[in-house]
Amino acid sequence: MMIIDIERIPKEGLHIDRDFELESSELIEEEAVLLEPLHAEIDLHKEGDELFIKGKIHTVVSFICSRCLSPFEYLVDSEFDLVYLPEELFEIKEELTDDDLDLFFYVENQINLREIVLEQLNLTFPMKPLCSPDCQGICPICGQVINEGNCRCIRKSTDPRLEKLKTFIKR
Repeated sequence: MMIIDIERIPKEGLHIDRDFELESSELIEEEAVLLEPLHAEIDLHKEGDELFIKGKIHTVVSFICSRCLSPFEYLVDSEFDLVYLPEELFEIKEELTDDDLDLFFYVENQINLREIVLEQLNLTFPMKPLCSPDCQGICPICGQVINEGNCRCIRKSTDPRLEKLKTFIKR
């Protein structure tokens, strides 16, 4: 945990340059494994009650390709800009507006930088991890990784769910 007391941030701001040790179990992608510590460079600047956070994160993550099931390395180099406000300034509403969705809040003049960095890392992950955009996946018959070479299986080009429609074409 890395708690920052917002009231102690100097007028000229605060620069943090450090590694964060995270567990792979904290990542949203179940099969993801951190191959090196997450490095972050973060600048914090305060103007009135607003806290501006500008940062860069860097690490390497191992994923399992969702098509061919092969492990691959994914380089994370990402930047982020966030604005935090005191929680007391936010009115309790039953319905949020679009503008409210972009707001972040701090409680009791503190923020947890570790949580912020972890969230920013998770946001960089692809929804469907692929070793390459043109990954061919695996053969549904023999399980051969098609990227590594073709298999000798005979594949019908027709979807088995559409077999019955062939009878209409023959008539």
